[in-house]
Amino acid sequence: MPNVDTLLASMMTDGSRVSTSVYDTSRLVSLVPQLAGHQARVDFLLRHQAPDGSWGGVDGYGYVPTLSATESLLAAGQRVAAERGLARLRSWLKVELTPADTIAVELVVPALTAQVNARLPASERLGLPRGYDEKPLLRLRDRVDQGHRVPVKLWASIEVLGTAARRSGAEPSGGAVAGSPAATAAWLGERGDPDGASARYLHAIQDASGGPVPGVTPITFFERAWVLNSLALVSVPYRVPEEILDSLDIALGEYGAPAAPGLPADADDTAAVLHALAVHGRVRRPDVLLDYRTDGYFTCFPDERNPSTSTNAHILEALGVYLAARPGEESRFGGPRAMVVDWLLDTQNADGSWLDKWHASPYYATACCALALAAHGGPTATASVAAAARWVAGNQRADGSWGRWTGTVEETSYAVQVLLRAGDPAHAPAVARGRAFLVDHDDPDAYPALWHAKDLYAPVTVIRAARLAALTMAGA
Repeated sequence: MPNVDTLLASMMTDGSRVSTSVYDTSRLVSLVPQLAGHQARVDFLLRHQAPDGSWGGVDGYGYVPTLSATESLLAAGQRVAAERGLARLRSWLKVELTPADTIAVELVVPALTAQVNARLPASERLGLPRGYDEKPLLRLRDRVDQGHRVPVKLWASIEVLGTAARRSGAEPSGGAVAGSPAATAAWLGERGDPDGASARYLHAIQDASGGPVPGVTPITFFERAWVLNSLALVSVPYRVPEEILDSLDIALGEYGAPAAPGLPADADDTAAVLHALAVHGRVRRPDVLLDYRTDGYFTCFPDERNPSTSTNAHILEALGVYLAARPGEESRFGGPRAMVVDWLLDTQNADGSWLDKWHASPYYATACCALALAAHGGPTATASVAAAARWVAGNQRADGSWGRWTGTVEETSYAVQVLLRAGDPAHAPAVARGRAFLVDHDDPDAYPALWHAKDLYAPVTVIRAARLAALTMAGA
């Protein structure tokens, strides 16, 4: 039987647990070679290079980490491994592979390509993937050269500015620039204070592994809110430490809540924090969410390139649970809730699934949307939830798992949650097979990276909570 109290206690004592990142580890190799752990980072990159010369995942998820690792190994004098990376990049360019839509990819790819090319003879230089050009990056660099500050939402990507990163206007919090090791390394630079707060942050986050670093850390409020919202699905009693709830209360500011201290507020974390507080007895007015409302849906950040289905699902949950507790506020929040329901129904794929920009797996997006609609979508959402459950049931693997590329604990947890929330007895055999898979598989150190940063990452405690919720809902 999974233990909720043990999970909550570990979250308090262990802090954010995030998988290591090829992209960010590579940026430290290139940007701060003087930092302790440099050789361990180089060795990590050499050890994780695939036989085909790449790093990272498939379906376009290997492009950015391979570009980043190749550039850093060129800088570190590891020519053989770098040449294998270059060969793989050239093969992808020939078939016009499109890099996955990870964070700031439109800036990261041109910036890294230029850095790689600066280390190569003119005849060997790389082109850009189809649809990419340097114009957005050059405009951003021009603004910095003219003395303008980089928008707060881009602080996590200031490594694309090269030596101008220190002039970006980004402000470290606890030494970290927007929770990004790569951005922090760029801000610190080779001549940065080796004993300063940013160097101490980079030293601290590599302590567990002696060199490699995660792609985003800390994830304090994100981790706590997602864990509590998963636990809210279970029926066993548990007690949330007041310190966790207090921290989420404090996280809510004028613009909402960020993923962690030092990051900009966003609608996704704001909604998740509001929902987590409400379902654990602290109901807060969700007025701040209305500032993110746009034409037909809610944005995650101002001026974002594409909307997020999971963000809108979390906003539906926050509005829905608030209205359940405060029905007299229907005139203010009922309209926005109905708008989100309509938008989620319209964005559902014909097969019953959803996709999202914050996660590689359709099982995450589908779980977010189906669970929110089941709880707060009303009668108009019933058919949509049933369609999502049919899609899930129809894609179970022979071993009882679910997954985009291979069966995983995380994706199986989401799938089981959808089937149970849909409540169709016909799905009981699929639930039983999924539950058996989850019982037999649990190695937090082996959770594959599926969440979007500048490459993929795994928020370990968030995934553990999703598994625990699925097992408890299934009666394991």
